[in-house]
Amino acid sequence: MADESLFDFLHMEIVSHIYKEQQSNKEEMDNKDRAVCVSVLESMGFRVGQGLIERLTRDSPSFKDELDVMKFVCKEFWTKVFRRQVDNLRTNHQGTYVLQDNKFSLLTQLSNGKQYLDQAPKYLAFSCGIVRGALSNLGMDSVVTAEVSVMPSCKFQVVVQKL
Repeated sequence: MADESLFDFLHMEIVSHIYKEQQSNKEEMDNKDRAVCVSVLESMGFRVGQGLIERLTRDSPSFKDELDVMKFVCKEFWTKVFRRQVDNLRTNHQGTYVLQDNKFSLLTQLSNGKQYLDQAPKYLAFSCGIVRGALSNLGMDSVVTAEVSVMPSCKFQVVVQKL
């Protein structure tokens, strides 16, 4: 339980620090400033995801295909990072995957409902980076985006880039 709280608090502090640093001498942030913050958080998450997946797959056999990789991410990786499995994985079998988490741990600190929906993207950027970094180390270049319609439910869309 203590580890869960520590990770949640660390995540909130990282987000807060990045946004305060960007806003330091300005009265109000514009969209460009917010985009910079999201990019920094996503980059940090990318590196964390790369490191975590290296440790988790060290003793694992190689994966047969993309779907096996995504199943591993949804079950094993998600459990290690967010303390629960993804609730639903959907795919169109053409490189697009949707991972749905109905109680996403990094959004549970925000109020349920639609009151803070505009704040959700800054709390999801790091997580998108973690997923993208993990997939990158498994040989899948991707674009990962997150969508929230009702707190704390979240959908992560993964679009695999074909080379």
